[in-house]
Amino acid sequence: MPRTGRRPAEPGRTRDAILASARRHFAEAGFEKTTLRDIAAGAGVDAKLILHYFGSKDGMFRAAVAFPFDPAETVPRLLEPGLDGLGARLVAFFLGTLDSPSGTALLALIRSAAASEPAAALVREYVSREILARLAAALHGDQPELRGSLVASQLVGLAVVRCVLRVEPLASAPPEAVGAWLGPTLQRYLTQPAATAGDPLRPTLI
Repeated sequence: MPRTGRRPAEPGRTRDAILASARRHFAEAGFEKTTLRDIAAGAGVDAKLILHYFGSKDGMFRAAVAFPFDPAETVPRLLEPGLDGLGARLVAFFLGTLDSPSGTALLALIRSAAASEPAAALVREYVSREILARLAAALHGDQPELRGSLVASQLVGLAVVRCVLRVEPLASAPPEAVGAWLGPTLQRYLTQPAATAGDPLRPTLI
């Protein structure tokens, strides 16, 4: 006798529905205020399925953003040798990512964030929580969050100009040359004392 009633959802479609719901909720409410029950309700599934597919709320967040590398592994590895030379290591890692198969995914995230406020909110939340917070915690100077965001501004700008707009000669410059220029700038953001009103390096606003 043929079975009646609603057919169970296919695993792939269920996972996609959960991801779509997660992206909406994380973009609208942020990581802290979003619950697994919120995501499950938006996808029309049991909350246990989220743990089945993604293991945890953190795993759900990482999958929703689809970042091309895991900051929980990458940031500590870059920090391990110490703050000296960190700017150069960050540039080398970022350029290596852009030139790898993962670079396509990273550029897609940047393009999405530039074109869509919900996507921008999701990426902003992820970068702030997963990357900048880890970086700021390792810095010994004042205003560590500002320092980290200045580093991020340089790296994202590099990706846009080099890989999206493809402005020459930066677009075709060897990674070593780009690192030689940009590494010291990032290092200054990370470790140099912040500019003050009496600092001769502080620009004078006219």
